[in-house]
Amino acid sequence: MVAAAAGGIVRGMMRRSLASLPAAALLAGGGEARAQTGPQPKLPQERLVIVSRDGARHEFQVEMAVSPEHQTVGLMFREAVGPDEGMLFDWGAPRESSMWMRNTLVPLDMLFIAADGRVHRIAERTVPHSLAPVDSRGPVRATLELAGGTAERLNLRVGDRVLHRIFGTAP
Repeated sequence: MVAAAAGGIVRGMMRRSLASLPAAALLAGGGEARAQTGPQPKLPQERLVIVSRDGARHEFQVEMAVSPEHQTVGLMFREAVGPDEGMLFDWGAPRESSMWMRNTLVPLDMLFIAADGRVHRIAERTVPHSLAPVDSRGPVRATLELAGGTAERLNLRVGDRVLHRIFGTAP
């Protein structure tokens, strides 16, 4: 998930913003703070809607990754992500987001979402187990991970609007 400099902490499938990692974690080196060997239990779910440019509404039930512990594990070790499921990483405030696919078994689409709820960037079909960083390329309030291929299947694009309470736009 989150890649840290010089062999430091990298999170499995889901990533946290490097800016949100504690300094001690970045300096620890030598592996993860806690070795994760299996998926975390399902997190609390909330409704999220993406409104595409043509006005189509796409509804999802997303797990809410809010705590650093949940964000660090994310969707690691999950064998599947349903077509209307996902995980929303709420960074709390706009910041750069850098994710990776360590210990992630399935490809994901990552939507980086600005504070106003607009899709800032989409990384499609990220590669399972890859340690290559997937960056937001600008400050974002949240990162949404969906099953790989969802953005193409639903014709999602940069600029589409995400309706969810964290953006002040309840669906």
